Amino acid sequence: MSATPSAATADRADPAAGGVADRAARQAEVLAALQPLLPAHALLWQTEDTTPYECDGLTAYRERPLVVALPETEAQVGAVLAACHRLRVPVVARGAGTGLSGGAMPHALGVTLALAKFNRIVEIDALARTATVQCGVRNLAISEAAAPHGLYYAPDPSSQIACTIGGNVAENSGGVHCLKYGLTVHNVLRVRGFTVEGEAIEFGSRALDAPGLDLLPAIIGSEGMLAVVTEVTVRLVPRPQLARCIMASFDDVRKAGDAVAAVIAAGIIPAGLEMMDKPMTAAVEDFVHAGYDLDAAAILLCESDGTPEEVAEEIARMLDVLAGAGATRMEVSRDEAQRLTFWSGRKNAFPASGRISPDYMCMDSTIPRKRLADILLAIQQMEQTYGLRCCNVFHAGDGNLHPLIFFDANDPDQLARCERFGADILETSVRLGGTITGEHGVGVEKLASMCVQFSPEERAQMLALKHAFDPQALLNPGKVIPTLVRCVEYGKVQVRRGLLAFAELERF
Repeated sequence: MSATPSAATADRADPAAGGVADRAARQAEVLAALQPLLPAHALLWQTEDTTPYECDGLTAYRERPLVVALPETEAQVGAVLAACHRLRVPVVARGAGTGLSGGAMPHALGVTLALAKFNRIVEIDALARTATVQCGVRNLAISEAAAPHGLYYAPDPSSQIACTIGGNVAENSGGVHCLKYGLTVHNVLRVRGFTVEGEAIEFGSRALDAPGLDLLPAIIGSEGMLAVVTEVTVRLVPRPQLARCIMASFDDVRKAGDAVAAVIAAGIIPAGLEMMDKPMTAAVEDFVHAGYDLDAAAILLCESDGTPEEVAEEIARMLDVLAGAGATRMEVSRDEAQRLTFWSGRKNAFPASGRISPDYMCMDSTIPRKRLADILLAIQQMEQTYGLRCCNVFHAGDGNLHPLIFFDANDPDQLARCERFGADILETSVRLGGTITGEHGVGVEKLASMCVQFSPEERAQMLALKHAFDPQALLNPGKVIPTLVRCVEYGKVQVRRGLLAFAELERF
């Protein structure tokens, strides 16, 4: 399925040739520059070879790259970037392609720099509690390598079995345990990579501090717009002696939302605090058979980890808070196997959804915890407005929503309604005091909603930072930061929709 022109091509100006170059001629020019730098098997340009790279996890938007480069050494990465910079060819870095905002969608006249071959664990330093790994190492593989030392890497996105640490850095990924242990930005000490010109660069340090400006947080979450990361040093934490999980049911989503706020207000920081609404619970229970309460309007998963004494005390406190908040049923995992079963549904929410709908779009916004019920009730109303179903699963502890909108990609009207539904969720989140993203990034999916979240002056500052690293806008161009023209046009569309909605109301 192709993207709609407004969503997929807006802001994607061609810095390589002003938008008039012949694709075949440009491809031949780029290949001539790259072939001396890479082995023959590391360059792809035939349609059947480049098609697998045309999208990431946001399959609604696709673009076939001009060339795919698969470097095997850092020297090759630097050489490819230098050659592309000389020719003014856009470059889009790609890891495992599990992103959900179109951040790795190729540029039609650009090079996709696929870094999957950078999959080596360089060092596990058990004394310093750090791991140094190449950017293509899977998130879960870090914990597997650290396990013999009693350590693990805490951020655990649902895609951790497949997603890479380089992609986690690009999107500032979180996971079900981010409430207690933090996002990627809180667990990365250092990254190494290359500038758009192909020069080696390093941010942060293995030490507790680094000299000069602290640019590491700017790189993390920059979605491949500032530099290409090839190596990452992460913080490891000791594996807890014990972990137990409470599964709590609620007969009303507002009670469940208020219970989340009550847990945090009681001074408890659970290892995980997740929420699923009734439609999502039904979808995952049929898939994993975790024993979820199918009559509940919402369920919470509340986990405690630490020493046995700490866990016992915290579980008792959480049970009291949840009971006081109106929980209709509570069950505590009796052993590790049952704890993992409780989490299996949450971890498999996305594949479970794929069984009940031909396509879905997974949104990502963040709101204040006290507004959880408000956004869920608003989404229920939006289902009626747009005529599409939506299931909700999210990191309730930090207010990071993941509504899954179901649609059929073979129906252009359903895709258009899905896009409007998603934008409505994002912009309602902003009105409730939140943000348009939590961990999936902006990519191409949320470009228009950036116009709502940020003022022209704020977007200008973002562009200034981008320009400082990448003056010609060659790294992942046309994403994350919308142009002024796009925002003006989006504003006009919003006004027209508002007038149409008002006119419809006037009929009654």
